[in-house]
Formats: sequence, structure tokens, C-alpha cells
Amino acid sequence: MEPYYAGALSVVPPIIAVVLALLTKEVFSSLILGILTGTLIYTVGMGSDMVVVKTVETAFTMMVNKVDFNIIIFCSLLGSLVYVISMAGGSRAYGAWASKKIKGRKSALLSTSALGAFIFIDDYFNCLTVGTVMRPVTDTYKISRSKLAYIIDSTAAPVCIIAPISSWAAAVGSNLKGTGAFESEMGAFISTIPWNFYALVCIAMVILVALVNLDFGPMRRAEIEAAKDNGQKQDVQEDSDDIVIHAQGGVLDMVIPILSLILFATLSLLYCGGYFGDDPAYHTIGAAFGNTSAGPALVLGSFAALVVAFVQFVGRKLLSLKVFMQGVLKGVQAMIPANMILVLAWCISGVCRDLLQTPVFITTLVQNDAGAVGIFLPAIIFVIAGFLSFSTGTAWGTFGILIPIVVPLAQAVDPDGAIVVITLSATLAGSVFGDHCSPISDTTILSSAGAGCVHMDHVSTQLPYACVVAGSAFIGYLVAGFTESLALSLICAFGVMIGVTSFLHFRNVRLDKKAQATA
Repeated sequence: MEPYYAGALSVVPPIIAVVLALLTKEVFSSLILGILTGTLIYTVGMGSDMVVVKTVETAFTMMVNKVDFNIIIFCSLLGSLVYVISMAGGSRAYGAWASKKIKGRKSALLSTSALGAFIFIDDYFNCLTVGTVMRPVTDTYKISRSKLAYIIDSTAAPVCIIAPISSWAAAVGSNLKGTGAFESEMGAFISTIPWNFYALVCIAMVILVALVNLDFGPMRRAEIEAAKDNGQKQDVQEDSDDIVIHAQGGVLDMVIPILSLILFATLSLLYCGGYFGDDPAYHTIGAAFGNTSAGPALVLGSFAALVVAFVQFVGRKLLSLKVFMQGVLKGVQAMIPANMILVLAWCISGVCRDLLQTPVFITTLVQNDAGAVGIFLPAIIFVIAGFLSFSTGTAWGTFGILIPIVVPLAQAVDPDGAIVVITLSATLAGSVFGDHCSPISDTTILSSAGAGCVHMDHVSTQLPYACVVAGSAFIGYLVAGFTESLALSLICAFGVMIGVTSFLHFRNVRLDKKAQATA
């Protein structure tokens, strides 16, 4: 389909989808209306006579074109793996074991955060695996599924964007290669890590929340509800079918399949990157990860883990062949809502990027800021990257668009200074911020699915935390533009985050005391 430049109208569809989703708490209809709004703008702009028919036809054509079946299959296979592990009694046994080893809410939250940081290879893999492993533990200590989803999401993309060995590092390196500005793309990526204020402050926020329980906004209400006897009911994505759990399942019935998933996913990423191939250029781990394709690799890894579970459960007669295959199908069914949201999110992102040319509109904004004083450039780029990523739901697409523009722009503004690296870092940080909190982001959707949390509950509870971190990062980039001092910028960014969260936390404490006094 031929693209149409819609200018400022190109950001209307995601705005409609996001606003409706936040107001109605119903994501499917909100995304569909956003998609139809975008295709209506496209149809009218192209001068079509059959407006209604062409609007609907364009929507479904874009939907078909944008579906990534590798990710759909991966999510479905992982749903099956989670389901059969539960049927075999592995999840219940692991939860009982972990509750003895992990003492209290603080330990549960810190353990979840640590596991999320440990699985840094790929954000999709992170989102679903951490939820599967830690959900029984967090449920035991009545931690809301919303908080679990927040921790999963905050240790996915923010960790991957500062991990040199990850699919994200490879994606950034491939975009830097075209600029010709750096001798080593990996070296350039590593140089951005200490300047990626959003990722660093976001991880610090997670640790702070785990240690001090800094609950505010909708998250505080979710935690209060979860603390009640039946509190988990209000923010949990329930399955319609009850799972029949085998009484003889043990801890290894969860640990072995999950470790198999991690092992085979890592090997598959290397395999798809050519590590075991004939080309010696990819016979190093870094080069293989830089050349890999995450979607097919995750499909291979999840299928191999499911085979291990089959041998383990059916071979020991924990589950019969018939019951195991029923569990596989029910696991796929459990992932249908997440898969549907992913398809709709990909579609609205494609409508904005490919049909209405949102990136061209954003590029124009960036180029119009070319005359801006260099000291403000990192902060400006951070805001623009965050806006584009939030609107389209993709961090990779955002920094893929902006890096070829931002790097030459920063070089022109300050050829010999640190502004080039700082501005590149701001591009990556803003891209992660938008991706982190956008309701149409695939990692946001998968975090909800991994935690078993209602998607819009996750979005609404996470958004205040993400905005506090983004505001802190913005201040950090302002200071960095003025001083080019990493230490001072980090101190300011972390200081703002700690100050704002402390104010909100102690404000809630005062309100609680006041309510108790008047009760």
C-alpha cells in the first residue's frame, strides 16, 4: 500500500487508542477504534470513493501484513509449557518450596527483580519466563499481580538496553553501522550505558520499591486489595478452566523445564546467529548475537523445552499422553488474549509507521530542532524519542528511525564534545521509556500476560512510576547537556527520583494516619 503523509494526524490513532483504553479499561475495542481511525485518515487522504469499505479493508490488510507468527507461536508454546508444568504440580511445589526459602514480601520482590535482571538476553523471553517462575511466590505473600507485572516490565527492556550481550545491543549496533560515526558499534553501545539515565533510574526504582514498598497512585490501591484475603481476584487475568494438579509433582518438575527453556533459547539464539555455521565471522558469541533473529530462535527454544517437559511428565506417568496434549491446547487458549492484543498493537503501529508516516513527521520535528543550542539537545531528543516510541509501541522502530538522524545532528552541534554519546544515549533511553509504558507495546502486553494481570491494570499502575523515572532522566539530560559531567548528571537524576517518590510515599503515610484518626 502506498504511504500517505498525514502530518500531525499520524499520531491521532495511538492517542485515541491510549485514551480510550485508560478511560474504559477495555483494550481490544480501544485498539480497534484506533486502527480504524488511522485507516480512515489514510483512506480519506488517498481520495478513495468507497470510504467505509476501504477503511475496513485497509485495517485487515495491514493486520495480516504485520503479524509476526514467530512471536505468536513462541507465546503459545510458552503458554502450553506453563500450563503443563502447573498440571504436573511443578508450580505448586515450587511455590511451596520457595515460600520456605524466601522469607517475606521484601525477599520475594528482590528475588523477582534479580531474576528479571539475570535474564537479559531478550525482553520477550524475560517477560514470560519471570512471571512463570515467580508468580507462585508473589501470590504467597499477597503481592499484587500489578506489582509483579511492573517488576517484570521494568527489568525487561531497561535491562536489555544496557546489556552488551542481548538482542537489543545487536539491534542498536546494526543501526549505528549505517552512520559511519564510530569505529566500533559495540564500543559505541557500551559507551552509552552509563549515560542511559532512564534504564539506570528505572532499575534503581524497582530496587527501591522492593526494599521500601514505595506504593503510590493506582499501584497503592492494587496492593491494598491484594493484601486482603481475596485481594488477588481484582487484578488477576483468570482462566475459565480449572487446572487439575497432580499431587506428586515436585520442585524439579518446574525447575528442569524452565532451565531447559533458558538453555535451549540461548543455544537457539546462537544457532540462528550463525555461531554453529560455516561462516567464521559469526563464530564468536558477540557476533552471533549481533546476527541472530530472536523470533525463530525463541520458537525453537520453547519447543525444545516443551519436548523436555513431555519426556519428564509423560515418561514418569505424572500425565498421560492425552492429558498432556489437552494441557498444551489449553495453554495455547490461555494465551489467546495476549496474542490478540499483540496483533492489534502491531497493526496500529504499522498503520502509523507505514501508512500515515508518523516517523517522517517526527523526523521533521527533530530536524527543526537542528538549530537548538547543543546543551538542550539530549533532553529534546529524549522527549521526542519517548513520544514516538509511546505512539508506535516499539523501541526498536524508534531508535532505528532516530539514530541515523540524531548522530549526524549531534556531530554537527558539537563535533569534539561528549554530546554525541549523550544524545545517542538519550535516544535509546527515550525509546525504552515509550516502549515501557505504552499500552500497545509488545513488552507491556507480554509483561501483563507473564504476570497473569489484566492488561490495563498493569498499564495504569505502572504509568506513574514510569513518568517519575522519565522526569528524573529528563533532568539528568538537562544537566548533562550543560555540564557533560556523568557524576553530576547521575546524582541529579537519582536525587529527583528519590525526592519525588519519598514525597509521594510519605504523603500516603500521612493520609493513612489521618484516615485512621478520623475513623
